[in-house]
Amino acid sequence: MANTTLTLLAAGSLRSAFLPLVAHFRQHTGLAVDAQFGPAGLLRERIEAGSPCAVFASANAAHPQALLQAGLAQECQGFASNQLMLTARRSPDNDGLDWLALLSTPRLRLATSTPGCDPSGDYTWQLFARIEARYPGLGNAMAGRAQQLVGGRDSLSVPPGEIAGAWLIRQNLADLFIGYAHYGPALATCDDLRTLTIPAPWNIRCDYQLARLRADPAALALYRFILDDVGQGYLRQAGFMPFSDAA
Repeated sequence: MANTTLTLLAAGSLRSAFLPLVAHFRQHTGLAVDAQFGPAGLLRERIEAGSPCAVFASANAAHPQALLQAGLAQECQGFASNQLMLTARRSPDNDGLDWLALLSTPRLRLATSTPGCDPSGDYTWQLFARIEARYPGLGNAMAGRAQQLVGGRDSLSVPPGEIAGAWLIRQNLADLFIGYAHYGPALATCDDLRTLTIPAPWNIRCDYQLARLRADPAALALYRFILDDVGQGYLRQAGFMPFSDAA
């Protein structure tokens, strides 16, 4: 088992948690892990096309469950939760506006990830739907002007070490970005950016799910390590919330 290299395909938002987690796992077990990150929907397509994968960590439940239903996964389990957050360019004209007022301002360029390819985009469109249900016309207007700049097949490549929302705003490609809330602490010290919490009645619960694709002991060891206390500790340190079966 010590000579086995495990391929871990993981949602890009998990990078800050999984890089130290994988290093700890290798030190603890002697097992090498090739961790590859990207939009979970595109990673699922790679698996379905035959790409090797021992464990798949998705930013939603739909992709692992599809692999399970297709007979490509041995088992699945929720392992972390997240929420959405708005990142905005600081400006005297905008700094007094709350999250909904910012999203409602047509002159501000709104960027998102790509629905279908990336669960972050799917969750964002769920947010638009909630806004539309309360304020008819407003949510649809947001969805209509949103630019899907990252997380797709032909999207811009965010440089390594950069957070998508901050990078897009600093490249003057957007004024606003809807992304994951676990990036909030890393962005809180940026003088040129604001991070705004989306309140609970509006926010979307983003449940992450793990799929084990290989049946061998090495794959099972990695799967269990992510779910156990040490692995969960790395997720908490990176800003993720514990997974709960409660809706």
